[in-house]
Amino acid sequence: MQKKNYYNVIIVGGGISGTALLYTLSKYTNIKEIALFEKYNDIATLNSNAKANSQTLHCGDIETNYTLKKAIKTNKTATLLENYGKLYNYNEKYMFKIRKMALGVGDKEVKFIKKRYKEFKNDFPYMQLWNKKKLKEIEPALLKGRDKNENIIAMGTDERYSAIDFGEIAKSFVRNAKKENESIDIYFNKEVESITQLGDKFKLSINDGKYYFADYVVVNAGAHSLLLAHKMGYGKNYSCIPIGGSFYYSKMNKLKSKVYTIQNPKLPFAAIHGDPDIIHDNTIRFGPTAIALPKLERYHHAHFIDFLDSLNPSSEVFNVFYDLLSDKDIRDYAIKNFLYEIPGIRQKLFAKEVQKIVPSLTKDDITFAEGVGGLRPQIIDKKKKKLLLGEAKIDTKKGIVFNMTPSPGATSCLGNALEDTKLICKFLHATFKANKFKKELL
Repeated sequence: MQKKNYYNVIIVGGGISGTALLYTLSKYTNIKEIALFEKYNDIATLNSNAKANSQTLHCGDIETNYTLKKAIKTNKTATLLENYGKLYNYNEKYMFKIRKMALGVGDKEVKFIKKRYKEFKNDFPYMQLWNKKKLKEIEPALLKGRDKNENIIAMGTDERYSAIDFGEIAKSFVRNAKKENESIDIYFNKEVESITQLGDKFKLSINDGKYYFADYVVVNAGAHSLLLAHKMGYGKNYSCIPIGGSFYYSKMNKLKSKVYTIQNPKLPFAAIHGDPDIIHDNTIRFGPTAIALPKLERYHHAHFIDFLDSLNPSSEVFNVFYDLLSDKDIRDYAIKNFLYEIPGIRQKLFAKEVQKIVPSLTKDDITFAEGVGGLRPQIIDKKKKKLLLGEAKIDTKKGIVFNMTPSPGATSCLGNALEDTKLICKFLHATFKANKFKKELL
């Protein structure tokens, strides 16, 4: 089809969030003129790529920093993605049933896991409590080399789809969207440099000098979402701290399960976990680390000025930094994760961290995974003077939305797409096929 320069809806960003919205608009609305713009030459080349994330479908059941309320909400959006995979027979192709667990080590953590299991079991009835004897049976690597007197327990399941290739799911969203709506256009190697509102339309300026227009725009561009919002004068109360995460590969295939450790509630970043890598057979990944980086993309050249613009430095931002680093736990965490990135010392230091999961593992059993890991936009609310621990959305109410989606943004892609689809349909007076959506995905 001849590509146009005017659309009802333009989506900026070809990751899991942008493609999920493309899919929901194409299949569950009567909107026909839709385009997606991606700055690189393929779908899901950045954070949605399997190398750049934990490959985990976060249901809230083993994420120990989630309250029960947040876990229930996250589980609903995770179920949307599970049902999507089942609808197209992607189970055991792009999503997999791998046993998963939250591991408690030591008396304090064991007490925490037992209490959490009691709190969660009514809403997550499939979860089981596994004592030391059961863990030795199903995951012996957790016990080998451990002090026999050390207390250990886990809550987990092998009934849910827990591992997912978000990159392949993103590509499937595009394929299935095109089957529903042949008139959609996908633009690669088209970076949106700025967006301007002209009356009731939006003008998108592209890096090749061309312009495109839309009635409605949704920006799902990771850390660049806030940058584009700032250029339009929106979201000035938000600052973005890009947090890079790295992983280590194990040279020995010692785990068959996804094993998550208990998270410090002060930290918005995932605690260290071990996962069978779904794109590399017989390989275990441990991580992620977490380190602030002065760039908006992990492994691409990026302009430092863009980082400064998205950071939007001010006294409120520096006060948040000061408050965070005044806390010994957070300060020690930041120093430790910085050291995990330094060649020569990082493997020995990180091995000590991993030994909480696999006690017998040594520094010679792991290697730094070069080029593996992503970057998430961690948002500071300058008005509230605090770090936000979840997704941030700027809905201007004028026909443009900016989404910043830290973890579990990939898991929540269809939930976020549903929310934006409803906003778009209301604004454009379009039809949302709610019953069809409910029947197929809810």
